[in-house]
Amino acid sequence: MITTELEQLYESMGISKEVISYGEGILEELKDRFDAIDAVTEYNQAKVIHAMQECKVSEACLLGTTGYGYNDLGRDTLEEVYAHIFHAEDALVRPQITCGTHALALALMSNLRPGDELLSPVGKPYDTLEEVIGIRPSKGSLAEYGITYAQVDLLADGSFDWDGIRAAINERTKLVTIQRSKGYQTRPTLSVCRIGELISFIKEIKTDVICMVDNCYGEFVETIEPTDVGADMVVGSLIKNPGGGLAPIGGYIAGKKECVENAAYRLTSPGLGKEVGASLGIMSKFYQGLFMSPTVTSSALKGAIFAANLYERMGYAVIPNGTESRHDIIQAITFGSPEGVIAFCKGIQAGAPVDSFVTPEPWDMPGYDAQVIMAAGAFVSGSSIELSADGPMKPPYAVYFQGGLTWQHAKFGILKTVQSCLDAGLIDKEFKRIK
Repeated sequence: MITTELEQLYESMGISKEVISYGEGILEELKDRFDAIDAVTEYNQAKVIHAMQECKVSEACLLGTTGYGYNDLGRDTLEEVYAHIFHAEDALVRPQITCGTHALALALMSNLRPGDELLSPVGKPYDTLEEVIGIRPSKGSLAEYGITYAQVDLLADGSFDWDGIRAAINERTKLVTIQRSKGYQTRPTLSVCRIGELISFIKEIKTDVICMVDNCYGEFVETIEPTDVGADMVVGSLIKNPGGGLAPIGGYIAGKKECVENAAYRLTSPGLGKEVGASLGIMSKFYQGLFMSPTVTSSALKGAIFAANLYERMGYAVIPNGTESRHDIIQAITFGSPEGVIAFCKGIQAGAPVDSFVTPEPWDMPGYDAQVIMAAGAFVSGSSIELSADGPMKPPYAVYFQGGLTWQHAKFGILKTVQSCLDAGLIDKEFKRIK
């Protein structure tokens, strides 16, 4: 139950009694869901602690190096920890990997050669990968190096097109990329179990194909990861789940030793690989962020479930819906109009601890084919494990909400979005969508 003091404080922060009451009514129904999330969190927390203990993380690991970074104990041990957590042969975890797109590009460009073909059996990849692949022409794309691309869309019900995938695999198919999360699409996120089924099917057709999973937004949502079900590589960003909100930059690639070595040589230089790359004094944030990650991820999950139930009750299409199982931290809400996307993002921004006084606006963001609006008053710029929302300004005008370093902040931010939509005339006083 919300206390009178908290209700008064929320009112002073711009949330009406009606919105607070609406939110509390929804929360009463979510106790069992939240308890189940807490059970997964406890398991994943133990998994992280176990990895750190087994790899003998010491105080010396928290220090940094400069220059070439030779014999960087903290960097090398952290990569052992990641390999342990993902049950992988090796891992590359570096601040020199600038973002998730960079990590994915690195994994692709290091393991594909001219004449190879890349296959996506789950439809269109995330927008920023279109230029990496060459779907949209760009300097340095895979297409410029003679690497072709094939795509098999999911069926209308979100299931795999098994026949289409079988027909698409050929003698040049070298690497299959599987995007776990939905990106800017209103399709279901893939569970680790479904990813495993897809990988098994692909490996039966061509045993030597590399199966890479874009794991962004999915780490620690379940008790297993894609490498537990046959993925040769998993790739992600440290300013999403595994950074726990503390990592200021970075990305990771974990998986088969050869795949990771290829990526290391591409990141630095042939002949140097993992041996160089100074950690520059941020190891403590990488370690502590990883330690916090299961708890932070659970807060984001609770926020996503809360938002889904609120907006579904109002009459908006939400993916996943209010009762579906969760396999990433992203919640898609389809407004059907630019006004809805903008109002939601304004609410998120107004609920932020940083830059709450600014107004997000759509802009021409690099890597996208339409204007994008982004809301995030974050401690780490662009960190989407922090409370944030974004979406492309094009049909079906869906917003993608994610993050929340604490459940309490996620709850507050979501209530601010409801207030923003109410003030914008998108919903009525009964909290129903106005057509």
